[in-house]
Amino acid sequence: MTDPQLAVLILAAGQGTRMNSALPKVLHRIAHRPMIQHVLAAVAPLAPARTIVVVAPGMEAVAEAVAPAETVVQVAARGTGHAAISARPALQGFAGDVLVLYGDAPLITTGTLRAVLAERRRAPAAAAVVAGMRPTDPGLYGRLVIRDGVLEAIVEASDCTPAEAAIEFCNAGIWAIEGALLFDLLAEVGTNNAKGEHYLTDLVAVARRRGLPCRAVEAPAAETVGVNSRAELAEAEALMQRRLRAAAMASGVTLIDPDTVYLSADTRIGRDTVVGPFVVFGPGCSIGAGVEIPAFCHMIGASIGDGASIGPFARLRPGADLAENVHIGNFVEVKNSRLGPGVKANHLSYLGDSTVGGGSNIGAGTITCNYDGFEKHRTEIGERVFIGTNTALVAPVKIGDGAFIGAGSVITEDVPADALAVERAPQVTKPGRAAEMRARRAGKGAKRRRGQS
Repeated sequence: MTDPQLAVLILAAGQGTRMNSALPKVLHRIAHRPMIQHVLAAVAPLAPARTIVVVAPGMEAVAEAVAPAETVVQVAARGTGHAAISARPALQGFAGDVLVLYGDAPLITTGTLRAVLAERRRAPAAAAVVAGMRPTDPGLYGRLVIRDGVLEAIVEASDCTPAEAAIEFCNAGIWAIEGALLFDLLAEVGTNNAKGEHYLTDLVAVARRRGLPCRAVEAPAAETVGVNSRAELAEAEALMQRRLRAAAMASGVTLIDPDTVYLSADTRIGRDTVVGPFVVFGPGCSIGAGVEIPAFCHMIGASIGDGASIGPFARLRPGADLAENVHIGNFVEVKNSRLGPGVKANHLSYLGDSTVGGGSNIGAGTITCNYDGFEKHRTEIGERVFIGTNTALVAPVKIGDGAFIGAGSVITEDVPADALAVERAPQVTKPGRAAEMRARRAGKGAKRRRGQS
């Protein structure tokens, strides 16, 4: 159910100059998902009536990434307060709660957002509630000045007195504000600060001058990490990976060496699956229950059925759809292919743009030749087919149920069901020829040595 008394405002207009990138900062990825999409995912369970993202001019890519959320443009970069003011036309007349957060804080959770919102609504209701944190190094964070349980002010680090700089409770950048007051209070926020900008944080001081109560709630510091540089992006990735690994193990997945397994935000793994070291799950992977995935496998856009065995050193590319009990061995690559129940391809094969029926066996060195230099073509292999070692299947080609393909064959024509197909040149054997060749080479070597003496 949509909450008609809640609107969410996400500030995402920052240029991210410290990222040194042509890509807008909030589109840099954590666990293969743009940062701002992590924020939207945390907001979604709250079911806000409105979700509005503030972007800068030229950020069409951000607007596309956040759709169907609304976007408004902050025409000039004049600080966080000015960014919030940019949403005034969109939120004109909204009297519910406005949750304000940042698009470059991808680790925030729904639980923390609920806690901030609940504190705003707790009687007596506060004009504004902000989430605070206790980082190991307060550094450049704004400090929360609290007296007798009331939040009196938020002081930016560059404007702190020595006493204020000693405060360890810092601004985490997550707000719940009474919508009827938001823009009225922001109208009084000035630019008398070190940067000459409109700070959203000055809203607290304005509210207190009017005698309006403000409060703070503590949030886990690990959730409130902001990303402003490549180094911070890497730190946020590490924190997210720890979270994803912990969730996977809590759901019944065994990670033999968790720190070496990399997951995507949308990775789904069934119970009793065992994942070895140095396995990478790209986006779009769904893994069944009881699957074995030994070390050094890489997969993206792949679906694996229950009881399958994958790897080691296997690569599953987008469109790899493996049914239950499939065996994919070392140095096997599968792309855009459906493998039926019990299919085995245990080593050194490439299956691309193909369909393989249940119970078929793919010999070592088998490849589906799916590209003719102009177009991709499909290979269709029936059920219970045996493909011999070092076979090339030149698509488009169909192999019928129960067919047998001899090792070393290049198959260019369809093979009927239950047929044997062999394509190889006749073997030529010349007795004694190997000894003659060695003798000739030995003689030539002796002549060269005499010539050099």
